[in-house]
Amino acid sequence: MLKLGLALLVVLVVLAGLTLWRAQRHEAAAAREYPPSGDFLEVDGKRVHFKIQGSGPDLVLIHGSSGNLRDMTFGLMDRLAQDYRVIAFDRPGLGYTDRLNGLGATIDQQAALLARAARQLGAKRPIVMGQSYGGAVALAWGVNHPDQTAALVLVSSPAYPWDTPLSTYYQLLSHPWLGPLVIPLLTAWVPESVVQRNVEEVFLPQSEPAGYAEHFGVALTLRRASLRANALQRAGLLAEMTALSQRYDALSMPIELVHGDADTTVGAHIHAVPMSQRLPNAHLTLLEGVGHMPHHNRPGAVIEAIHRAAIRAQLR
Repeated sequence: MLKLGLALLVVLVVLAGLTLWRAQRHEAAAAREYPPSGDFLEVDGKRVHFKIQGSGPDLVLIHGSSGNLRDMTFGLMDRLAQDYRVIAFDRPGLGYTDRLNGLGATIDQQAALLARAARQLGAKRPIVMGQSYGGAVALAWGVNHPDQTAALVLVSSPAYPWDTPLSTYYQLLSHPWLGPLVIPLLTAWVPESVVQRNVEEVFLPQSEPAGYAEHFGVALTLRRASLRANALQRAGLLAEMTALSQRYDALSMPIELVHGDADTTVGAHIHAVPMSQRLPNAHLTLLEGVGHMPHHNRPGAVIEAIHRAAIRAQLR
């Protein structure tokens, strides 16, 4: 039995070493293939990755879960830069922006960091557009920093509490000790094709645009630090949105909501529709048959909503 135990221990040690080696190798390959596409600034000791393009009224773009600013630079940013000074950020712990802490940055903390970053870049009162989880951060920006928010544009964004439980995947990856054990296995052994299928599913019932995955950098989402940060953020979102939704009366700026009625990730009837009914300053564009990614599948509708927000905020 002793020999068997020693043999199993040796196997586990070898497997652990091989897993860490493969994880490091995959992360290095992701960094080579998808290096930072923008610039960096330091905010309160944290390095923030951003990209700026265009001129005009300031517009901040905030990406969703498991993403990075490349989601916003796949066509959308180029079009918006014709009329706006567009700033796209990597959220904390994702892309190339530093993590704020080891507990998972709250939407309030992320909004505070990005608002300070925007001020450093000269955007003192921008329009803030967020998609999906990025919309939650945009809402926290508007609630907590109304004097630094000209208008909000919320695309497929959560707004109110929901009753579906946290998925097993996020429960596992956000667990205090199971997460750090499982995440290196995912980085080391899960093929990018699996992540690619998940990306395709997010676009349903529409199709993923040609070339999106190559531009977005699927490999960046499989890095250990990103997997952990994203899982912790997602695990805390329900409680944070429950608390934030009690404070929407502070939102006096123009709000444009863009949501697909076929979105099964963030249901319009739970979030965008009731917000448009509750807040007189919120205008809803409900897109028939559109899923969770209208900024790619119906970019014209999102751009029109941003233009309306700018006009309502008297920026155009």
